Amino acid sequence: MLTFLFNSSLDDRNFSGDSKNKRTPINELNINIDSLKSRIEHINSTTPFQIDYTPQLEKSIIKYLEKKQATYLDLYSKSRYFFPIFENALQKYNVPLELKYLPIVESSLNPRAKSRAGATGLWQFMFNTAKSLDLKVNSYVDERMDPVKSSDAAAKYLSELYLQFKDWNLAIAAYNYGPTNIKRAMKASGYSNFWNLRGYLPKETANYVPSFLSTLYLFEYATDHNIEIENTKYSPTLTDTILIKQKVSFSHISDEINVPLDTLSFLNPSYVHNIIPLIKNKDHYLTLPQSYTENFIEKESIIYEQAVLDYDSREKPLPQLYELNSRTLYRVVSGDFLGKIANNHGVNISDIKKWNKLKDDRLNIGQRLVLFPRKFPKKQ
Repeated sequence: MLTFLFNSSLDDRNFSGDSKNKRTPINELNINIDSLKSRIEHINSTTPFQIDYTPQLEKSIIKYLEKKQATYLDLYSKSRYFFPIFENALQKYNVPLELKYLPIVESSLNPRAKSRAGATGLWQFMFNTAKSLDLKVNSYVDERMDPVKSSDAAAKYLSELYLQFKDWNLAIAAYNYGPTNIKRAMKASGYSNFWNLRGYLPKETANYVPSFLSTLYLFEYATDHNIEIENTKYSPTLTDTILIKQKVSFSHISDEINVPLDTLSFLNPSYVHNIIPLIKNKDHYLTLPQSYTENFIEKESIIYEQAVLDYDSREKPLPQLYELNSRTLYRVVSGDFLGKIANNHGVNISDIKKWNKLKDDRLNIGQRLVLFPRKFPKKQ
């Protein structure tokens, strides 16, 4: 069993990853432009990033200081859990440790974050990128939401981007916009410096590197701006990872050993339905606070037995196990229509008609449709 640090609120038995209802008072900011310039120069001299002090960067830092202070107070706390994971991965691929701030820009340190375009996880991987980096994605397990596996993939990908561009600012921009698009912008503009290239990039990418640098600045110089970060809600606690031998849900585990469901969800975000599946030739692990490990091992067989009883007596079937772009069967339920089914699965109505040889839009409850989903529906 492997162990690493995770953060709990006062005690691991009371841990909750959701702190959105807790408000922290905003402190009066201390902003001195000369000091700001001096600190930026210092960061520039001590990191591999080219940081030119520009009006845009100054504006971005001040905006972050003025508008995002309350958010960052919570992020400082979460970072105590996530940063060691990020740093281990970044060190493995010999990339700058400062890149641990990138997931703050990407996901606000939310492992289950999803963009409208389908980017998922702490590092916001699209499906095709995740697949190329050997992250497994199916309707039960999305490794883009696994902090350890996704961080390893992100560090590897960032190292590859740097090999292409030989410049960390451009590598970060390529992480956001795609390497091919950055190369096209460089060719069209004749520039190979990010700050000169900004005007040839979409607004999101043009602001992406300044957002990253502003985040880096805020974390490095929080106390200089009266942002008190020492009184965090989290404290380190050891965890264990345990191989799971049967299909089991978080609720079965929680009911038997009294570990809070939100603790299980926070520590195991890659399980889409809060169910650890049983898939042939694939191992799945549960991460637990170490204080619950012995109790789990003692009651493991009882937990599995209860899970089997529940699944055998279940009236509503469990969600299907399938991968994106693979053939699956969908059963039509009351309220379904082709447009709804198509939207939920990221396909076109014409695709569904072609796959099922439908001559019109009529559907019958209980009818089974062949689908090749391009996204996982929110509700199954």
